[in-house]
Amino acid sequence: MRVFLILLSAGTLAGCETLAYYGQAAGGQFALSAAARPVLQVLDDPDVAPVLKARLRAAIELRDYATRVLALPEGGAYRSYADLERPYALWNVVATPEFALEPVQSCFPVAGCVAYRGYYDREDAQRHAAERRAAGYDVVVYGVPAYSTLGWFDDPLLSTFVDYPDAELARLMFHELAHQVAYVQDDSTFNESFAVVVEREGVRRWLAGAGREAARAERVAADARRRELEALTMALRAQLTALYALPLAPEEMRHRKREALEALRPWLARMRGFESAEPGNAVLASFATYTQKVPAFERLLAEAGGDLERFYARVRGLARLARAERDALLR
Repeated sequence: MRVFLILLSAGTLAGCETLAYYGQAAGGQFALSAAARPVLQVLDDPDVAPVLKARLRAAIELRDYATRVLALPEGGAYRSYADLERPYALWNVVATPEFALEPVQSCFPVAGCVAYRGYYDREDAQRHAAERRAAGYDVVVYGVPAYSTLGWFDDPLLSTFVDYPDAELARLMFHELAHQVAYVQDDSTFNESFAVVVEREGVRRWLAGAGREAARAERVAADARRRELEALTMALRAQLTALYALPLAPEEMRHRKREALEALRPWLARMRGFESAEPGNAVLASFATYTQKVPAFERLLAEAGGDLERFYARVRGLARLARAERDALLR
């Protein structure tokens, strides 16, 4: 969720539910910002545990690497730290029709349309999800450890992710910083797929440095699992797209849908943020937002000869195009 856009939209819509949503978004963001302390101040605090200080030093090294080597924006992001005292920064709610894979869009006057709604309180997220389910939608609620405010706020390091292994911490930070390079309203798949390519290339280059053999081995294993999951979700999307086109009775359609999606269950049980999620269209939609256009962006990076600044310039150019023209070029 790009919170700054939600805040800018506040006050432009009427309705109790809308105002309540904007209220929790504004309150959650400001509470998060208020909890942040400069990293140097935390490192100087004798009451802070050594293990946390070690993770903060690792994060600062990665932050400097992001600017120096990956040409990601400097700014004040990840120069402070906030302990949120909860497992996730927020919880996203994604909904799809019962027999379709495209997510329901939530649209705002300034923010444009996004494929999810984010809540800082898990109970609020579960309440909205229950309303969507009662209306007949397929819904998933999942935890989000971090998000980008696109430079409108100085995003802090958070207790929800700072203890990740080094390669995973690098992946997350590079991804969120990439959103400051290019962001398109109404196109979550463009934004997230671009950031995924930046994170993967960034981690690949970072791991190539000396003394990172253990992190490299760990990442190789993680990448193998990722490729396996991506192959599974692509196959499921193709299978379900064909299924939903058949002239079947709803009960038969539901039965076949459940059988197909059961293959996701063991994966979800091991995935951070999705541990309690039920397999469904909404889960597949959530994954697709982050992967659908990755091959196209990887092609653009290759065409730029691996030069990240040239790649970013090309992506920013695409971001200025109309949706139809941009999609055609990315195909």
